[in-house]
Amino acid sequence: MHIKTEDKNGIIICYLEGELNLNTAPQLKKAFEKLISEKQKKIVINFTDLSYIDSSGLATLVEIFKKLRAYGGVMKLVNLSTKIKSLFEITKLEKLFEIIDNEEKAIASFA
Repeated sequence: MHIKTEDKNGIIICYLEGELNLNTAPQLKKAFEKLISEKQKKIVINFTDLSYIDSSGLATLVEIFKKLRAYGGVMKLVNLSTKIKSLFEITKLEKLFEIIDNEEKAIASFA
């Protein structure tokens, strides 16, 4: 998995590419440790190039979400494929995460 982050006017956009699974989840956790240590408050995770996510990936996202929320951080998920979005619905995680259609809407929602 490849992770790229970009700062857009104080909002951190995190682009995920490849698969988020048991083998790559630690990589995501490590990338977010830095953002969490910096107390970044506004984070958007862009799923455009993420082809697959398993239960380990979902658990890692929940863990990151809780750590961000502990200091008032907000995480929004954008551009989920139909398959990945249905996984969030089946696991009821769409109630926990704010899932938005696209990056522009997510950025605007922080205003």
